[in-house]
Amino acid sequence: MKTKTQFPGWALLSVIVLLAAGCASDEIYRSVYQTCTVSPTDACDRNSLHVYNKGAEDEYTLGFVEIDDQGQMRDRRQMQALLDMLYRKAAEESLLMTVLVHGWHHNARPGDPNIESFKDNLAKLSAIETRLSKKLGRPARKIAGIYVGWRGESIDLPPFNYLTFWDRKNTAQDVGYLGITELLVKLEEIANVRNSLLPPIRSRLVVIGHSFGGAVVYSATSQLLASRFVDSRKGKSYTDTAKGFGDLIVLLNPAFEALRYVPFYDLSQARCSYFPEQVPRLAILTSEADGATGTLFPLGRIFSTVFETHDDIVRTDCKHTLELDEGEADRHTVGHYLPLVSHTLTPLDDGKNLRAATYDNMKNIWSTQTPGGSTRFGETVLTHLNKTNPQNPYLNIRVDGEIITDHNDVFNEKVMEFVRLLIELSTVGVDNDDDK
Repeated sequence: MKTKTQFPGWALLSVIVLLAAGCASDEIYRSVYQTCTVSPTDACDRNSLHVYNKGAEDEYTLGFVEIDDQGQMRDRRQMQALLDMLYRKAAEESLLMTVLVHGWHHNARPGDPNIESFKDNLAKLSAIETRLSKKLGRPARKIAGIYVGWRGESIDLPPFNYLTFWDRKNTAQDVGYLGITELLVKLEEIANVRNSLLPPIRSRLVVIGHSFGGAVVYSATSQLLASRFVDSRKGKSYTDTAKGFGDLIVLLNPAFEALRYVPFYDLSQARCSYFPEQVPRLAILTSEADGATGTLFPLGRIFSTVFETHDDIVRTDCKHTLELDEGEADRHTVGHYLPLVSHTLTPLDDGKNLRAATYDNMKNIWSTQTPGGSTRFGETVLTHLNKTNPQNPYLNIRVDGEIITDHNDVFNEKVMEFVRLLIELSTVGVDNDDDK
């Protein structure tokens, strides 16, 4: 007689115990809110405000703000300490503030790889700003980094941590809708207050989101982006360049549906021409080799969209036609739905004779973009696919797998050099006479 195979109770209990033991920490990591100067003997691990390379040409500050799973500040005093420090600095000098919102598998724990990569790029930005200030005979903006930490992992134990994808996706939306918007708007206020004093060089704000952090940033800023693009303030009597939130938003391998981006694609396409001084306001970079957003994401969305209805839509704006399959756009991420991709980023081919965008000639290079044209950015080539106006401020870029090899390979030097050039373009843009 055959017996029924049963799953041993001890095995089930073992799995439960392992998962419980592998639960990611749900605590605040940076609970000391005084500024600490980092040195070889003091890493300032518990401090939320850091100063690095004090007195050197690559000096920068780094502040942490941590948000819980419900989108609430873990301690509002932590955010206030950061804002107070930045207000004090902005009273004396102009700032280039760069915000990073990390993604899946990361948090604000000391030594997190995303923190270390962010620090490296802040130091390089500072050195570039110092060099430009000397060459152009103007004061240097002081570099301030803001790292937004949230629980990007609910289970630390491999391989079970890969089961947290959809749990963390939902959390990312809560963090974006609730927690981070207040912080970002207050950071923008600091830049605007400084700029109202008519300094010799303006303060700027750049926001970067990776993976689910890209979803966080998009959720937090999408309505603001729409409002800034269509500037309908009372008494306005002219049309000028399209504004964004802060100066630039960069999303790296973002994990959100392409359908959520369609209204912004439509909005920018409906404007048939842009002024030559228009600069990028939103840049989305997605690797063709990113399996997390390219494979895992649409597999999960098949089940979560099974009872939804979708249509096929054809739109033509300013001689550009979009054939939209709503179902595909709802199942794939913004960077993997090809009809919405506006550019490609590929490795530099030494055999090509291309215009090279550098920190010194950005103003001229971007204003003369052409339909289907290519421009060298460091060791990469940005090619316009002739689906949008070349000066369209929203860039959805498909990145070659040699440049970004997987979901987390977004902080390598080729990518960061391209991002730094975009930051320089958007923060020393041609529409800023006082930045000369």
